Amino acid sequence: MSAQPLSIRISLAEQRLDLFRGGSLLKSYAVSTSKKGAGERNGSYMTPRGRHVIRAKIGAGAPLGAVFRGRRPTGEIYSEALARAQPGKDWILTRILWLSGLEVGKNRLGDVDTMRRYIYIHGTPDSTVLGKPGSIGCVEMANVALVELFDLVPAGTPVDIA
Repeated sequence: MSAQPLSIRISLAEQRLDLFRGGSLLKSYAVSTSKKGAGERNGSYMTPRGRHVIRAKIGAGAPLGAVFRGRRPTGEIYSEALARAQPGKDWILTRILWLSGLEVGKNRLGDVDTMRRYIYIHGTPDSTVLGKPGSIGCVEMANVALVELFDLVPAGTPVDIA
């Protein structure tokens, strides 16, 4: 008998990511979604709603705080000095879970395609306030929590954002 499948539910209202096995809650994490709210349009900087799947897992084995640009590690580790040198930068740290929409016309294809919008679940600086909206579309998590989640979920895990 195989184990129950894993699934993720992200609550925009609660700013939480819940990991389930079957119907049972395994883990719950504080997150930060878009400060502009929910929306699917390309260029909106909003967090897309609906049914998604983890299309790719990027950064296995990277150190905590590893900086990613274009989904590749830069070799840098996030620090306050690095942040001061690049003010206003949207930091993508530690790991990337790249989301792909499953609902054509809502979050897949055309100008609402989650994957082409580069919407990720990713790590963020420790100074980021989690539990309230603040990103530019992605779902941001504490780095240690993200590593735990990354190691638990395979590519193909369903993700529902509501």
